[in-house]
Amino acid sequence: MASLDPADNTWQPWRLLAPSLTAILLLLAIPVAFIAVYSFWLRTATGADVAGFHLDNWIEVLTDPFYRDILGYTVWVAFATTVICALAGYIPAYFIATTQFKHKAFLLLLLMLPFWISYIIRTMSWINILGSSGIVNAALIWLGITDEPIQMLYNQGTVIVGLVHFLLPFMILNIYVSLYGIDRNLVDAARSLGCTGWQAFREVTLPLSMPGLAAGSLLCFVLGAGTYITPLVLGGPTDAMFANLVFDAIITQLNWPLGSALSLVLLILLGLVVAVYNRFAGMNQIAKSFG
Repeated sequence: MASLDPADNTWQPWRLLAPSLTAILLLLAIPVAFIAVYSFWLRTATGADVAGFHLDNWIEVLTDPFYRDILGYTVWVAFATTVICALAGYIPAYFIATTQFKHKAFLLLLLMLPFWISYIIRTMSWINILGSSGIVNAALIWLGITDEPIQMLYNQGTVIVGLVHFLLPFMILNIYVSLYGIDRNLVDAARSLGCTGWQAFREVTLPLSMPGLAAGSLLCFVLGAGTYITPLVLGGPTDAMFANLVFDAIITQLNWPLGSALSLVLLILLGLVVAVYNRFAGMNQIAKSFG
């Protein structure tokens, strides 16, 4: 028999949320708190970390043009990747959402296939495609277009190509969910009122699909700005992104205080992007895409 005590009803939602809140606390909040504390420690010349409240790491990160330039480069690459994903992802998402093909589930399965392959393997596959002995150079030499291999790897363009390859399915899925939820009667009504197919798309379909496009753009930007594998594998010496600095500081230099400060700067930047998105679009569309 259900309890009639109002106090039990008040605490019931918290009891149900307790497992999730505990996981968030242990796996997210506490580790981030440790990183925040570590960022104020000081790395000495002997390699020891001195506990305390030192601002040296933050002053270095916030005032050194080296870090500022790489942060700007990271934002630019993530933005360019997001724009390309949006332009390239809308058409296949629209086709899947509106096609009369009876095996639409098969198209969705093909869209999900990249998630079954390791992200690292997918990234390294571009070496066999664009490398000096890769498929593209072999085809160009065989066709007589060039006499020697063309250097196509280890530059900004290759990094963006690798990121688009990685993030495009996220964009397509988000746009597809938004397009699939549009009532087709609205498009038919627009056509019946004299709109052409393009006008109906521009006035009805495109505005109603903007939440999915915005959600996909947010995911692409955040994941693109936070990656380090793609620029590490496909980029050159001048193509390091901010996450590569974090990796280098922690793994290569073993400078945990500096790496913690760098990671928090990136976390704050991406958090601001998410906050702006949530202010104007809301986070519910992303939940729909993975629901």
